[in-house]
Amino acid sequence: MTQENNNDLLRRLKENDKTALKEIFQEHYPIVYRTIFRIVSDQGIAEDLAQDVFMRLWEKRDRIDIQGALGAYIRRMAVNEALGYLRKNKKYTIEEVADYHSPLTISGEDTYLDNELQAEVNRAIETLPPRCKAVFMLSRFEELSYKEISQKLDISPKTVENQISKALKTLRKALKSYLSSFLIFCMWYF
Repeated sequence: MTQENNNDLLRRLKENDKTALKEIFQEHYPIVYRTIFRIVSDQGIAEDLAQDVFMRLWEKRDRIDIQGALGAYIRRMAVNEALGYLRKNKKYTIEEVADYHSPLTISGEDTYLDNELQAEVNRAIETLPPRCKAVFMLSRFEELSYKEISQKLDISPKTVENQISKALKTLRKALKSYLSSFLIFCMWYF
């Protein structure tokens, strides 16, 4: 989904267009469900919580200001919904949940990473060569598949794969002091 489509859907959502919510639901429900299921490990609960994510999105539609990809924002909501469920039902202690997901925020739906790590990730991305950066951004932030990226940039899927590998290697090296946090970031967002 392109940023232009994201913006159009968000505009329509803010204008109380229920078909926009339906489109968002159809596009993102599978990943929301899988994200939640990985955390709660219960199919019925994951289904309920996934629906709750979209209800919350509808409820806060007039206050939403998404700067990045809509999919990433919704996945963050899914993680927060699942962690909230775990905390509320005390299946895990707060410390276990916080340790496992640190430094990702647990309560702030609008924040993907803490500010310091986000700044480091941004700086590391800026150091990538232009083609590598473009491929990485399309893959990670625009959520395009390798095939879609190869078509968009007129390069082979193997080149896309190599560029992603190169980007991740560069980011691991640049973020060495944040490696454990970065691995969690990759697990949830990539």
